Amino acid sequence: MPSDTLASSVTPVGCTNFKLRQLTRRVTQHYDQHLTGSGLKITQYSLLTHVDRLGPLAPGALARRMDMGASTLTRNLQPMVAAGWLALGEGADARSRSVHITDTGRELRRQVQRRWKAAQVALNEKLGVATVAALHALLDQGLAAFHEEDIDAD
Repeated sequence: MPSDTLASSVTPVGCTNFKLRQLTRRVTQHYDQHLTGSGLKITQYSLLTHVDRLGPLAPGALARRMDMGASTLTRNLQPMVAAGWLALGEGADARSRSVHITDTGRELRRQVQRRWKAAQVALNEKLGVATVAALHALLDQGLAAFHEEDIDAD
């Protein structure tokens, strides 16, 4: 059961989904502006980073780790494979595939990481470090509640 961390007198006003989408669009624009000229959007940088950190893994496992649908992942992978940043190889058996980062992708990620860091620092300055930390905590709490719901549904 979710805990109410705010005072009980506070009542949400408006649509939570709309507010989250507004903020997400603005934050995505912020990061994309910092990544301009790198050849990557923030969603692609995130995908490269996950594949680089997690090592070769099945597309389904990657989708679960990134909390996205398999079809969304497939759409996002296609241009990155075509660009030579990621590759699909054989998986554990003849019916499975594995996603891995290429040397070109790893070098691009390393170069873009400086721009990502600048975007993160600028966001921390714009919103305030305490606000960003509180936002992370609230988002983690919300994601955990949905993951608990997913487990309960199984």
